[in-house]
Amino acid sequence: MTHPSSSPPTFRAVDLIRKKRDGGALSNLEIEFLVSAYTRGEVPDYQVAAWLMAVVLKGMTREETAALTHAMLHSGEVLDLSFLPGKKVDKHSTGGVGDKTSLILAPLVAAAGVFVPMISGRGLGHTGGTLDKLESIPGFKVNLSVPEFHRVLKSCGCAMIGQTAEIAPADRKLYALRDVTGTVESPYLICASIMSKKLAEGTDALVLDVKTGSGAFMKKEEDAVFLAELMVETGERMGKQMVALITNMDEPLGRMVGNTLEVQESIELLHGGGPHDLRELCLELAAWMLYLDGASKTVAQGRHRAEETIASGKAFAKFREMVELQGGDVRAIDDPSRLPSTKHRVEVRSHRAGYVAAIQCEDVGTACVVLGGGREQKEHTVDHAVGIEVHKRIGDKIAAGEPFYTMHCHSDAHAARAKKLLEASYEITDAPPAKKKPLIHRAIHKLEH
Repeated sequence: MTHPSSSPPTFRAVDLIRKKRDGGALSNLEIEFLVSAYTRGEVPDYQVAAWLMAVVLKGMTREETAALTHAMLHSGEVLDLSFLPGKKVDKHSTGGVGDKTSLILAPLVAAAGVFVPMISGRGLGHTGGTLDKLESIPGFKVNLSVPEFHRVLKSCGCAMIGQTAEIAPADRKLYALRDVTGTVESPYLICASIMSKKLAEGTDALVLDVKTGSGAFMKKEEDAVFLAELMVETGERMGKQMVALITNMDEPLGRMVGNTLEVQESIELLHGGGPHDLRELCLELAAWMLYLDGASKTVAQGRHRAEETIASGKAFAKFREMVELQGGDVRAIDDPSRLPSTKHRVEVRSHRAGYVAAIQCEDVGTACVVLGGGREQKEHTVDHAVGIEVHKRIGDKIAAGEPFYTMHCHSDAHAARAKKLLEASYEITDAPPAKKKPLIHRAIHKLEH
């Protein structure tokens, strides 16, 4: 018989549900028990669902959030990248429309001399996923084993893969349950989900891009700020250097929405071109990543170094190298016309003349999903070729009948449904909007710079 003092403490799940239901704070041991027992299948879905709803209604303390993150992080493998010299730095976005910054930042920052291990996700709802974008490159493998991930990282300084079965299994199980029980939106649960996966990469520092606006999950800025502060504090409690940028998602980022189109736009930017807003955001995020690494003494120096790395061609060369190492066809990188494409183009024209006052950005993302560029159901496959070009931005002048969007599509039926969404997505007024929100609202951190 095992002596009780040598066994981990056990609790009754129903007592933990009641405690949280009544607004109590769970201890680290109670949270660790609940997460590990659920991951092993020893606590049923219905009890954890009840506890999750209690968290949504009653919230969590910062200590509980850190404890939940820690328990989820250590439910599986935490990668050890100590064999690589220096700090390892990553970036995470909370999701938006046309957000292809990861494709640019990983090779850009790696080309500047920093290791960037990036474990990314697929599209969620109306937002695109980095893995889906990468898979539009013929042959690109996102499902690398941990040894393969290490090999690519060591060879070129960056690698971009999906979550392996060994990383944060508690998160995979909990997220599936949250998705069907109306408990996704809790900032505490969002924080633990994101941070447990990102910290499992073995990074030393993390830059967060927390979106706010009509195309973001956090529509209100105060909600985005709260989540950002929570994630920064949680990461710092675990010994990581953290910074979060609150950025605007009231309109698509860049001009392209859709997997292949966003890869093409990323290549354009890595060659020194690309739309102004995408370039500005990538340079700011890269500047913070280089600063956290210590590769630059100030954020301004980091920005200058990022600009030089693009201008020299090193950033594009690094992207090409990563694609080749992960099995991708570099001919499609050298000549993007080789990437998947559609035969049909359908223009969506403005119904009147005036100025673009607002864009319902989420509708643009949903229209891309309707075209086949995302998943309306979990088992659906993604059509990498479809997408939407955005011709006008908030504040732009537009003539009656002038194209607002161009859809790249295969099916007239899907195009008709997407067109209705796009036609309803923008607002035209006689006078230009008084003020346009800045791309980058603020930075949240506890760093000296």
